[in-house]
Amino acid sequence: MTLVRPAFKLTHRGAMLLLDAAIDAAEAMGVPQCIAVVDEGCNLLSFVRMDGSRVLSIESATRKAMTAATTGQPTGGIAADKALLLAEATSGRMTNLLGGLPLIADGHIVGGIGVGSGTGEQDLEIAKAAIAAFERSLRGGTSA
Repeated sequence: MTLVRPAFKLTHRGAMLLLDAAIDAAEAMGVPQCIAVVDEGCNLLSFVRMDGSRVLSIESATRKAMTAATTGQPTGGIAADKALLLAEATSGRMTNLLGGLPLIADGHIVGGIGVGSGTGEQDLEIAKAAIAAFERSLRGGTSA
């Protein structure tokens, strides 16, 4: 019987790469954002509230990252009636708002990124830009 298993872990450098790429995308778009990166256990690794972003988006960005890390799925794809049940069942810790994406390395969920303060579509676009930089770096390319 196997009692332990190997695991991939997102490093603080990986979290910072994601954060920097998301900031660059948000600045290029002209939409200040709150950006959160969590590990696979939903522990916050990096966060920024860009100048001009909405203070309440601190919570939504963090919840988006946590939801994506927990489910391994992008946020925003659950039917509205189920989304309310999800939020209630988790005391608001999980959300269905657009802008959360899982971080996957070699088939393993290593965390999540959540972006909030723009429209859902803007949040998602910025999260996707960060994921693209992360994936390029994993493949040995540059983060830019």
